[in-house]
Amino acid sequence: MANPPPSHYPDIGELGEDLVAQWLHSTGWSILHRRFSSRWGEIDIIAQLDEKQPCGEKNLFVNQLPQLAFVEVKTRSQGNWDAGGKSAITRQKQAKIGRTATIFLAEYPEKADYSCRFDVAIVYCRQISKQIHDLTLTSEALASVSADGYQLYLQEYLPGAFDSVIDG
Repeated sequence: MANPPPSHYPDIGELGEDLVAQWLHSTGWSILHRRFSSRWGEIDIIAQLDEKQPCGEKNLFVNQLPQLAFVEVKTRSQGNWDAGGKSAITRQKQAKIGRTATIFLAEYPEKADYSCRFDVAIVYCRQISKQIHDLTLTSEALASVSADGYQLYLQEYLPGAFDSVIDG
């Protein structure tokens, strides 16, 4: 039997983004946008965390400004050439994401004063035969999911990743 046309294969990058979005949501983040595009580029996930800080002895909470995370997701198979996607996030890529984030903040000026950071999520995938769609938390990875014949693992989540040298 001939291989099906490429349009029948799942979008591995989108499956990786789905896993990261589910994981972020499970850790208290709200997903504001997926694949936010501008003429400069695209941001895979834009998430918001509304933080409340304990204040005093009576467990009262003080609202602080929410935090925005502009998340770049890299989904790779085992044995990839670019350090799980880390080396694909060059200074030029970071600049494009930064300009796109500026466009987002211009379109949503009520979020302009929020604390912002640029995160990177590293997802590994491998092909499997089952089609299970459950999110599971594992000790080896932050989260994993099986979908459309692939097992995906959120291996690393690097908050504030643009603050450190990635493409070393």
